[in-house]
Amino acid sequence: MAEVVLERHEGVAILTVDRPRVRNAISPATMDALDHALGDAADAGVLVIRGSGDRAFISGGDLKELAKVRTHEAAVAMAVRMRRICDQIATFPVPVIAALNGHALGGGAEVAVAADIRVAADDIGIGFTQAWGGAERLAALVGRSQALLLTTTGDRLDTTEAHRIGLIDRVYPRAAFEESWRDLADRIAASPARAIKSVIAQAAPHHHPAHERSATTAFATLWTSDAHWTAVANLRSTGPS
Repeated sequence: MAEVVLERHEGVAILTVDRPRVRNAISPATMDALDHALGDAADAGVLVIRGSGDRAFISGGDLKELAKVRTHEAAVAMAVRMRRICDQIATFPVPVIAALNGHALGGGAEVAVAADIRVAADDIGIGFTQAWGGAERLAALVGRSQALLLTTTGDRLDTTEAHRIGLIDRVYPRAAFEESWRDLADRIAASPARAIKSVIAQAAPHHHPAHERSATTAFATLWTSDAHWTAVANLRSTGPS
């Protein structure tokens, strides 16, 4: 089964991370598929990123497949790879909507933050238990103190709180979620969205390449720490919540 599925409906490109058995967690193969799909969708009027099913948008990195990344150098390489995919999302030539059909956790929340617009079903949660080294985008969205709180506590926010602090832009009832995000995407695709985004991107850049080295080095230090692998072992023993 494909890791990522790209569909088109007139001017709307829909990119679905399709790994429901692991709650759409990102593996190295998923990174390759995302990179390829983003290139193929560049001529769309708007891009929507979603996860398959209704349990998860993206649940972060696939810890089973990424467990072999144990050295600092390998962790830096992994963080750079995924950060640059998030940078592709952030600099995509047309607006990108993250349609949070399910929980967005860790690196999955960071993928959502890389999008231009985040819409969510009203029963999902979002939390930054782990990320790929792009915290500057989170800080730009919610402010310095909220970004620190979210990344140091790992708290999972419901949609009411996430909307209140500006992390999620629109919340739709679960029963109307699919229809609502599709309607929004159609409306954006019908506008001169490419030109509008180019102007806004100059006024409020969503891409900060100068931060890559320090951010990915910090990620690698955390990833290779004993505390991280102890937390992973505890997660595996208790199972997902």
